[in-house]
Amino acid sequence: MRLIRNAGIALLCSAALAPASLAQSIPLGEATLEGDELIETPIGEIEIQDNFVTDESIQKLFDEMDYQRAAQAYIWSTPAVSYKQWDVQQDEVFGATELGDFVVYLSLKEKRGIVTANLTTPYVVNFLSLADGPIVVEVPQAEMAGMFLDLWQRPVSDIGQTGPDKGEGATYIVVGPEDDTDDYAGQADYVIASETNSIFIGVRILDPSPEAVQAVRDGLKVARVGEEPQPANVIQNVDQEWSATAPRGLDYWRLLSKIYQEEPTREVDKAFAAMLRPLGIGKGIEFAPDERQTEILLKGAAMGELMLRNMQTNPRFAEPYWPETSWYKSFDFTVPQITEDELELDERGVWFYEAVTSSEGMVNPTPGAGQVYMTTKRDSDGNLLRADTNYVLHIPAEVPVKQFWALTLYSENTRRNYDNGGSEISDVSLDSRMDQLQYNDDGSVDLYIGPDSPDGLESNHMKTLGDDGWFVYFRLYAPEEAFFDKTFALPDFEVAG
Repeated sequence: MRLIRNAGIALLCSAALAPASLAQSIPLGEATLEGDELIETPIGEIEIQDNFVTDESIQKLFDEMDYQRAAQAYIWSTPAVSYKQWDVQQDEVFGATELGDFVVYLSLKEKRGIVTANLTTPYVVNFLSLADGPIVVEVPQAEMAGMFLDLWQRPVSDIGQTGPDKGEGATYIVVGPEDDTDDYAGQADYVIASETNSIFIGVRILDPSPEAVQAVRDGLKVARVGEEPQPANVIQNVDQEWSATAPRGLDYWRLLSKIYQEEPTREVDKAFAAMLRPLGIGKGIEFAPDERQTEILLKGAAMGELMLRNMQTNPRFAEPYWPETSWYKSFDFTVPQITEDELELDERGVWFYEAVTSSEGMVNPTPGAGQVYMTTKRDSDGNLLRADTNYVLHIPAEVPVKQFWALTLYSENTRRNYDNGGSEISDVSLDSRMDQLQYNDDGSVDLYIGPDSPDGLESNHMKTLGDDGWFVYFRLYAPEEAFFDKTFALPDFEVAG
């Protein structure tokens, strides 16, 4: 009896001293992280013995850490990669490779390549680098709005009506991150600095007449400082399909790697630089991910895009602009994209996933100046808008705009102008300057979106196809006080009978 009893005691002692691998696992939230534990996690069981992570768990944790960082790095880098995609594609498709090459976007095909382009006003666009020295730009007097943007699509300065020149024309010197504005004081009307070598010059011509476009073409000049400014070399009438939508998969990270080779790393971005280095992305590193890195980068890009797409539809950092509707004002961040306390990571990520460019006039319009971008992804019942359903939007009379309003249709997949097989601007964008619109007796107008056109109202209809979900921007150009005090409001889309 004594031997049996001793054996039982020995057996109990043995069980008490057994390694954690033989013990029952503990949920992650209940783990003490002390001594020996087997912990249940979303990536499987993680074991610690004597407080050390065991050899069997090392790689699991590294892989999860790098995957989480890749997904968040996608959100962080979206503004820069989206910018770079447009830059690269403008070079390849339009042949705009020289300092003074400006592309004029006019046709539906040309504009359909740009992420959420408006289809009502011409664009004049140039991408260039300050790595070879600062530039001087002569901006003509014209009815236009535009901006200088850095790589992160932050406005270095507005130009035109919402810029310091107020549409009266001026000369600007733009210096890069390694130059000092003081060295150029007095050499131009305005001397401004970019935090990146990449610089974007974009102009939206608010008067679409051929005469106004020609005036901008003739008056817009650019050169390196110290050289004589030359008229823009205008590239137009290319009229072919292309895409500035940020690529998916490894091509996304390949573009980010290219950016690292061309730009100094800003102080605010250094934490992400540290996160990406183990994945083979960093300054001086050739982009050649191994099998493990490739798998993680592919998963990280897909999850990062899903997270942004979710926030794009359900922006938890914002409330609908008009109560009891699903209409949001698209800009929910500051012009610098950073406050005293935080980088506006999610807010800017959502906008630059869905759209491109920002300016003072776009972010902070004032009565009678700038532009407002309203967007919605749900109908009056709160359901997501579908491509196989017909909808109607009732636009009240007297929309408060000094210039005009426009409703433009976009693909949720590409975030570019919806491709429904049409060849005319009016197939995917309807605005108050169009003679084709049929108004109601009280001055209001009903616009229709869906697979079927209402009888007799074809001119007020934009077609959707298949399962290509859609959203709209309702733009107010030079919005007036009734928008800001909300005495004017749009209702939600209604399912059409």
